[in-house]
Amino acid sequence: MTRYPLLAALAASVAAGGLVAGCGGDSDATPPPPPPPVAMTEVPASAAASDAALEAFAIALAPTETGDPLLLDNITTLPSSETEEPIALN
Repeated sequence: MTRYPLLAALAASVAAGGLVAGCGGDSDATPPPPPPPVAMTEVPASAAASDAALEAFAIALAPTETGDPLLLDNITTLPSSETEEPIALN
């Protein structure tokens, strides 16, 4: 008979938990690669909010030689301003 039955039960449950945790899957397996990014087909309407938004959108586009042209279905007019400075070309 044990002197501390609660302590013995706690120790047994910790030991059992350690054995079960050690029976996990193959830890050397590599996770599958992430899916490729979805190709953008349209310019979002938020890009036409201002000159700066359109510039940020255009700069964020990945360069491609084989991609299709972007559609302007969501854009009614491109932003223009008589007071903002022209965007410098690099």
